[in-house]
Amino acid sequence: MFYVKNFIALILLIVFCACKSEPKKKLWETLTGKPLNLKYATGFSAKDYGNFTILSIKNPWPNNDKAYHYALLKKGHDPEFWTLEKSRFDGIIELPIKKIVVTSTTHLPALELLRVENTLVGFPGTDFISSTKIRRLVDRNQIKDLGKNEGINTEILLETQPDVVVGFGIDGKNKALETVKKSGIPVIFNGDWVEHSPLAKAEWVKFFGVLFQKQRLADSIFKNIEKNYLEAKKLAKNAKTKPSILSGAMHKDIWYLPNGSSTEAQLLTDANTNYLWKNTLGSGSLSLNFETVFSKAQHADIWLSPSNYTSFENLKNGNPHHATFDAFKNKNIYSFTNTTGKTGGVTYFELGLTRPDLVLKDLIKICHPELLKNYDLYFFKPLE
Repeated sequence: MFYVKNFIALILLIVFCACKSEPKKKLWETLTGKPLNLKYATGFSAKDYGNFTILSIKNPWPNNDKAYHYALLKKGHDPEFWTLEKSRFDGIIELPIKKIVVTSTTHLPALELLRVENTLVGFPGTDFISSTKIRRLVDRNQIKDLGKNEGINTEILLETQPDVVVGFGIDGKNKALETVKKSGIPVIFNGDWVEHSPLAKAEWVKFFGVLFQKQRLADSIFKNIEKNYLEAKKLAKNAKTKPSILSGAMHKDIWYLPNGSSTEAQLLTDANTNYLWKNTLGSGSLSLNFETVFSKAQHADIWLSPSNYTSFENLKNGNPHHATFDAFKNKNIYSFTNTTGKTGGVTYFELGLTRPDLVLKDLIKICHPELLKNYDLYFFKPLE
């Protein structure tokens, strides 16, 4: 009998330990939700559970392995329940969102496309905004300038009382955004720029579609962008030539240019060009010396995106070596830096991520003008 009792006690102890060690499931893991349809983007996901949606963000900056979860509450939710569940989330946001702060110009096109730009109440560095619609809101003082993104004026931000702040992080160490979170305002990190393809970055319009309960409109917008992009890519295959491409420029004796796995390189591939560094790999820009670049690209047909140089004179003054390339001598250099908004914001930096179809068409027009005879360049212009 003694051994039987001990045996039973041992079994109960094992069962108890097993149950204790099993991690408690999060609320949304025990329910069946309707997932957001995503085709390219991998940095976020969302599931709709009726009176709430769970928005999850992963890898919002390089080398980050933490996932962030946000509860988006709709009408009919139980306030007491969510008060108890608060500690399980990185933020709880009550919908509809009436006031929002975003921190990157890449976030602005989605607001405009979804027709919710009037909800924007604050932005760091309003002079960088190119959109004419959003600039009008700035001119009417409906959007407060929050200073620089690296040092957001939290006092002004808190005065705007936004329902949510959409931030981005290089390494997750933004003291201003930490202050905002501690004040009780949810901060959602947007990782569109970390995605690995042009269409994946563009699909983040659906992220804002979830926030503003406009998933159907966001899906329609993205499908149109995708359709235009794939049609342009197919058109580029008809090109009879494949021009060689040089990119970037020198700064302090180092030439910075896109690596072969970058979205810039993918766009050049889809435009049916011969990007001379297409076979390189990496997570950032290539950093090469002049001799390495010159030996490979001296006779390149076209030079694209020569950093922030705005003219041939600036380019030559920046470094005399720039003038030794055939593309410089032949005046065959194109840049997007001279296409700006009213206050000097570069349009490409704002809209290019959301509209890769326009970027691709620009590249095809430059490299294969016979394929798009009636198309006018949108971002890129010949350097003068």
